[in-house]
Amino acid sequence: MPKKPRHLVKNIYTADPRAHVYEGKLYIFPSHDIESGIPEDDTGAHFNMRDYHVYSMDDVEGECTDHGVAIDIDDVPWAKRQMWSNDVACKDGKYYMYFPAKDKDDIFRIGVAISDKPEGPYKAMPEPMKGSYSIDQSVFVDDDGTQYLYWGGIWGGQLQRYKNGKYEDNDDLRDPDEPALCAKITKLSDDMLEFGEEPRDVVVLDAYGKPLLTNDENRRFFEAPWVHKYKGKYYFSYSTGNTHLLCYAIGDNPYGPFTYAGVILTPVVGWTTHHSIVEYKGKWYLFHHDSKPSGGKTWLRSMKVVDLKYREDGTIETIDGMTDE
Repeated sequence: MPKKPRHLVKNIYTADPRAHVYEGKLYIFPSHDIESGIPEDDTGAHFNMRDYHVYSMDDVEGECTDHGVAIDIDDVPWAKRQMWSNDVACKDGKYYMYFPAKDKDDIFRIGVAISDKPEGPYKAMPEPMKGSYSIDQSVFVDDDGTQYLYWGGIWGGQLQRYKNGKYEDNDDLRDPDEPALCAKITKLSDDMLEFGEEPRDVVVLDAYGKPLLTNDENRRFFEAPWVHKYKGKYYFSYSTGNTHLLCYAIGDNPYGPFTYAGVILTPVVGWTTHHSIVEYKGKWYLFHHDSKPSGGKTWLRSMKVVDLKYREDGTIETIDGMTDE
């Protein structure tokens, strides 16, 4: 069985950890939760984060080093508020941070910031990525070096406002018996600064080859898309949001479709479940967060790590989200 999860940072609140191996080290790119005093609402306004710290580890059992603030919202010309979950990709010795923030019209866009080092500091591009929207972007690099960007989150993440391919100030979801809203995928452009193609849906299928439906809230995508590769298969993992599960589906290519395969993590203390999965020094790990250190305050979360185990058939052993150090 996996070892018990352990919290990595205790002096500030960190959430949504995206982990990668760069320069032989494990780097973690979380969001930074703060107590901003904004009341809770359905848009997530109380998640009013404004900067990013970067962390690194030489050993998963060892110290988690804080490299300080990598970028602040005051350094992003187009951004107004709410710097939510970010991720970082590497190409030709440069590091590219992809992050969501609301623009001056309170619409989520995806920004890009560049650094010579994984820990930063990062310099933001003056405008967001053209045609970008919603939240929770992550980057997957395939074996041939192709870089893919995944993103999307419903409710506060505004994905439901693009049901017909363009922005509409309408938060209604699809009908319960219609296919669920999907995460998005695109190749990145050669310069890593824009979409390299028209975005596509990341479709999750049931065992009968049918897309999961809107009312299938224990299995359908809500937010936090992440892709990793294991033994030639592509694993698309994500949060179900209001049912608080971390699920996964398996496919044969980065675009999918992916067939639902099970639950990685059961509900944690708090509301959101947001994660990444990475191999480091021959072992697999799940990075995620909960709100236990803050006494259950859903907007003050703390990132954690736990061993991830595969069964012989390639499925993943379910981890109990309430188990702790």
